[in-house]
Amino acid sequence: MNQGLRIIFAGTPEFAAEHLKILLGTHHQVIAVYSQPDRPAGRGKKLTASPVKEVALANNIPVYQPLNFKAPEAIAELSELKADLMLVVAYGLILPKAVLDAPRLGCINVHASILPRWRGAAPIQRAIEAGDNETGVTIMQMDVGLDTGDMLIKAYCPILPDDTGGSLHDKLIQIGGPALLEALDQLQAGIIKPEKQDDSLSNYAPKLSKEEAALNWLLSARELERRVRAFNPFPVAHTKPASSTDDQRIRIWGASAVDKTSTSKPGSISQIDEQGLWVACATGQLVIEQLQLPGKKVMKIGEILRGHPDLFKIGDQLEQPAC
Repeated sequence: MNQGLRIIFAGTPEFAAEHLKILLGTHHQVIAVYSQPDRPAGRGKKLTASPVKEVALANNIPVYQPLNFKAPEAIAELSELKADLMLVVAYGLILPKAVLDAPRLGCINVHASILPRWRGAAPIQRAIEAGDNETGVTIMQMDVGLDTGDMLIKAYCPILPDDTGGSLHDKLIQIGGPALLEALDQLQAGIIKPEKQDDSLSNYAPKLSKEEAALNWLLSARELERRVRAFNPFPVAHTKPASSTDDQRIRIWGASAVDKTSTSKPGSISQIDEQGLWVACATGQLVIEQLQLPGKKVMKIGEILRGHPDLFKIGDQLEQPAC
């Protein structure tokens, strides 16, 4: 009987947890799980386990949560597990060479982009933001660089005009699982064919920040529409009236771009109708269709205006963030 590989799984968020669930349904043996330490979450700031840790505990798998791998004891502990392979999915910690070399077959990574296009922490969102027509998942042999290792398996996925960071995340989970299992089977059989990356084609996908989600009206409407989709559901594109003296942001969950340029100043509301708030941009106009007022639920503009017809007025100026 095929015993499968002895695998250490390292990951933290939901994207990783879904891949762990897929792995647990195979003949491979997950002998240990590594995840980042529990973090404060929610209004009570209670220490909360990561989605990966929760899956591991539910399946009686030992969990390790080192702060990092700078201590020799942490590396020794991992080496003593005598794994065939370490599978890393959105773990969030840098792995030193000693860790990469510890398993018999090294470490492989499930990366949410077709490498070398987007390397770094937020490839899903950066692909949408850049206007890419296609993305996917790459199963990669890890090395000491940032997502620079040899590519093992690729699975492609189109980016549709209405895709958000959330919808594309879910699609990549669906194609990432089969790609991962194919890579594991080929690694175990010794028939995998690694492919070198072309570094000249790479782009860096930096971590998302709430600050960058403030809409910059000096950009084109097309660029802003992509940002609204890319930053849904996190960190969520936002703005606020320029006259506001507090930090009560209006979160924008849905918008479309219109090429017709307004004569109004960028950031100015040029038109209001059931479709949305039309906001002038450097070129074109962004039609804000769904937003969330402070302390309220997400609503369509038409619903908001029926309850608060004077909330927005033509000529109102929205804040221009500092560049």
